[in-house]
Amino acid sequence: MEQKKALLCLAHMSGNEIKYIQEAFDTNWVVPLGPNVNGFEDDLKRYVCSEKSYQAMGTSEELYPNETYPQTIQPHENNPESLWKKSIQGLENKELVALSAGTAALHLALVALGVKAGDEVICQSFTFCASSHPVTYQGATPVFVDSEADTWNIDPELLETAIKDRIEKTGRKPKAIIVVYLYGMPARIDEILAIANKYDIPLIEDAAEGLGSRYKNQVVGTFGTFGVLSFNGNKMITTSGGGALICDGKEMKHRIMFFATQAREAFPYYQHEEIGFNYRMSNICAGIGRGQMTVLEEHIAHHKHITHLYAEGLKDVKGIHLHLNPSADFDSNYWLNTITLDEELKVKNQAKAYGKAITGAIGGAAGFVHSTGEAHTTSEPNTNVEAMRLELEKEGIESRPLWKPMHLQPVYANSPAYTNGISEKLFKSGLCLPSGPMVSDEDVRRIIEAIKNCIA
Repeated sequence: MEQKKALLCLAHMSGNEIKYIQEAFDTNWVVPLGPNVNGFEDDLKRYVCSEKSYQAMGTSEELYPNETYPQTIQPHENNPESLWKKSIQGLENKELVALSAGTAALHLALVALGVKAGDEVICQSFTFCASSHPVTYQGATPVFVDSEADTWNIDPELLETAIKDRIEKTGRKPKAIIVVYLYGMPARIDEILAIANKYDIPLIEDAAEGLGSRYKNQVVGTFGTFGVLSFNGNKMITTSGGGALICDGKEMKHRIMFFATQAREAFPYYQHEEIGFNYRMSNICAGIGRGQMTVLEEHIAHHKHITHLYAEGLKDVKGIHLHLNPSADFDSNYWLNTITLDEELKVKNQAKAYGKAITGAIGGAAGFVHSTGEAHTTSEPNTNVEAMRLELEKEGIESRPLWKPMHLQPVYANSPAYTNGISEKLFKSGLCLPSGPMVSDEDVRRIIEAIKNCIA
């Protein structure tokens, strides 16, 4: 499949992004502050704090008839506010700070909570490293907790077990809890929040993959003390790079902005009494974000439509399981569609899996990778999973393994971990499938047929 229809792809750009970017140049706001930054924060606040008006959006079939999506993505002609209802009671105090990355947002949440060397922070193990690395930036220790089977997110019972054990072992409570909404799926946030409140531990929601996902009709990222959003190029909407932190009240927003702009004191010269960071979002990137907000709901609806097609096409394929919402309380944005393969399922050329070492980044993976010259690690996906990835790759279809749990990563070998085997089992058996604005109905049909053809 051509690059634009790979596993994840940049969100489609409309004239609105160009308008805001041009406006920034015309007014000479080419800096990490300005009207677009303020406007983007306002747009995000209105979205994450409000009930969604499904009536205004219609169904995915109504939005994208005859497979015209994504070629016909256009900003809504009506007022964008018509997409949302009144603010959910209790969320009126939420504020947003636009930042350079989701990782920066998580880091600043830890800074604001006073996390420092010697502290412990409970982290979900089944996630990307950006959820735990900021803990180490502060010199603190991540304590990893495994997942539960339905959502693939942090197990509430194991979470409480970990808290009790850390208190017994160290004499102190963990400084914070970080829950992740993996692949867009909401966690059992009611149970997790109840435990956090019981032990009076601040909750940080890593909703980097979950923009627009809801639990009981409330946007994820708005339940805890802080919520983290990401606008990386592969997310539901993009600012090319960037993120945001959801916090409580203007006082905390100003505190976060203080740390995000090098922690400067109010003097006519540079006076620094605390360590700060260069984490504010640029006015140019925020302009892209303002334009992207006009198509956010269309992107989410399309991802859900793609999930429906995968579900229908794979429902009778034995040994392959698509991850779906556990119940009506959960409303995933389906940022990525994921499947698991039964270990007994046989795939073509399975015996040749891991036959040679990987030397570069896989598919559309960004950045630079270190080549070890090794084909194996101590924990890796099952041979049928790797064989299917390779077979799909031959057809020009990009797929990737699920996240390797953090408690299995060599860099965290000395970190405490409370495990139940679920995340490791999922890592060994799972694949991410193409999911994005440029994936069409015909693409999904082709992918499903290719998956069936991979089975020996």
